[in-house]
Amino acid sequence: MEQDEFSLIRLLTAGRESEEELRTRGVVTGIGDDAAVAALSPGMQLVATCDTMTEGIHFLPVTMRDEDIGFKAMASNISDIAAMGARPRYALIALSVPPDADVEQIRRIYDGLYECAALYGVTVIGGDTTSTRSGIVLTVTVLGEVAAGEALLRSGAKPGDAVFVTGPLGGSAAGLAWLLRRGVKAAQWGALPAAEAELVRAHTRPLPQVAAGELLQRTGLCRALNDISDGLASEAGEIAEASGVGLLIAEELLPLAAGLAACAEELAADPLEWVLYGGEDYQLLGTAQEADMAVLREVFAQDGLSLYVIGRVTDADGGVRLQRPDGTVQPLPKRGYNHFAAN
Repeated sequence: MEQDEFSLIRLLTAGRESEEELRTRGVVTGIGDDAAVAALSPGMQLVATCDTMTEGIHFLPVTMRDEDIGFKAMASNISDIAAMGARPRYALIALSVPPDADVEQIRRIYDGLYECAALYGVTVIGGDTTSTRSGIVLTVTVLGEVAAGEALLRSGAKPGDAVFVTGPLGGSAAGLAWLLRRGVKAAQWGALPAAEAELVRAHTRPLPQVAAGELLQRTGLCRALNDISDGLASEAGEIAEASGVGLLIAEELLPLAAGLAACAEELAADPLEWVLYGGEDYQLLGTAQEADMAVLREVFAQDGLSLYVIGRVTDADGGVRLQRPDGTVQPLPKRGYNHFAAN
């Protein structure tokens, strides 16, 4: 790669956002100085999150196109902001690339980053670019805002609450499993079968539920909220632990992604495993008083959004449990991908 740091930054960022756009979005000083200066709206608090995607761990040549890498890196951070009931505003991008990196590949990654940012009204205001000995490492920080004292947390669930999700589950894990089984490099995918294409898109182009998060925050009816990045079981465990309660999830109420059952049959896999532990669906998991669910459903329907009750909150000694269709109840352990677990 015959680019120095500053020429690479200009190549990747110049001309993507006009000066007028930057001013409209509250950017005082953007890319090109030691730090960015940006404004928050009056009466709002800062919400910040950071996430990293590493080549070989988060993406492989057979699972992600270059543009998808950037899109998903931005989406995963925006989803964290949505889980707080906040609005995403600004992003910082830190990129580490090996000396022999393909500049056009990096440009395509940035195409995806900016595409996702534009979809949610996020302005890229800075970051960092460095070299690494091997593999691409992409870190995105997203800054958002929420009304002072009104952020939605994991710690507000109460016994008797309904447990809900904002959309179908398991699609991302199914798409990943199908791509890995197929083993074709992303550059050679071509046209995918319709059903599988939808599952692949769920994995490569997840859509954070920002509108749902903001709606839950505005109604004041949501008691606890989390986004499903590491899997339903894991996120339910986080709410249970933070709130000091138990959660009982009903298997027959879980909304399944379209094509999930057929894909599981084709791959001889358990679709429930994808739903509970696959992760990266980026739907929202939350709780609200049972008496408020009718109002929430109506408000969501008015905005063209979905809401599915999948269980209820129990007392603290219940842990997270799954009620099977035959009525039996079993513990639902909190497990998922752990970067530092032994192989």
